[in-house]
Amino acid sequence: MLFHAATAILLLVMLGPVIAMLAAVPPAAVVRSFSQPDAQDAVRVSLVASSIAVAIASFLGVPAGYALAHARRGARGLVLSLLALPLAFPPVASGIILLQTVGTRTPLGAALAGHGIVFVDSLWGVALAEFFVAGSFVAITAAAAFGSLHPSYEESAQTLGAGAAARFWRIALPLAAPNILAGMVLAWMRAIGEYGATSILAYHPTSLPVQLYVALSAHGVSESLSLTYGFVVLAAIVITVQWALRRRVV
Repeated sequence: MLFHAATAILLLVMLGPVIAMLAAVPPAAVVRSFSQPDAQDAVRVSLVASSIAVAIASFLGVPAGYALAHARRGARGLVLSLLALPLAFPPVASGIILLQTVGTRTPLGAALAGHGIVFVDSLWGVALAEFFVAGSFVAITAAAAFGSLHPSYEESAQTLGAGAAARFWRIALPLAAPNILAGMVLAWMRAIGEYGATSILAYHPTSLPVQLYVALSAHGVSESLSLTYGFVVLAAIVITVQWALRRRVV
């Protein structure tokens, strides 16, 4: 009984304000807010930038997770801790760190700008900020997914002559794919909701979280609630996708 009560209270505290917000915002107001050109541009920026960020995170993070799953425990724990370090930074601090690294007045930023690569106030800057704060999710999830597989699968394949690449593509990746995809979805949701680092490094082009802050500053809570409604719907879709992926595992 105590456990059920604790679960009910937790759900009430977490979901109660969300349900109250959804009930307070007329769907017509949501449609009106997202029909504005600024909001539509912000949605496009967020969708493109977060997709770029997660694509790069997956390209690097999935093989890195496989390597970590087969590494010695001490080395694996150290690398995973280092990968998780950006997750502990305040978002604004992450933006400052990135600005100090690739800003146009820094050596690296100036060199990149000389080749036409500019991160400050650019779509690539939005993607970089989102990658910095969310990219670790994919590698960490992939390491856990690969590590949860029974060694006998790959050992049997190795006995039959399968090399490392074949074992990865034909055995490990298909078995771990549902959990890895769930991690990618989580990383994408974290990326698309990133505000702090993005607002420091690339306030323009305006992403959806930045547009939400602009609406709050210019028009108050009532206008920003409509954009917040959109985020809640998006989060609900992501949670549903994650739930479906997790069900494939069990």
